[in-house]
Amino acid sequence: MWKDPIVMETRELRKQYASKFNNDADLIFEDILKRQKASGRKRVAFPARRPKVRKDVA
Repeated sequence: MWKDPIVMETRELRKQYASKFNNDADLIFEDILKRQKASGRKRVAFPARRPKVRKDVA
């Protein structure tokens, strides 16, 4: 089976990152929030879109 080198690299980086936190999802999430806050970038949120209702379909 063919393996995509980009996917393999991404998975390895994710594995290394998770191992820094002993694979604890709560600690990883805290780190992500801390990094997000430290970045100083503005968070953008858009309102949820409503589906368009087609009147010609019954």
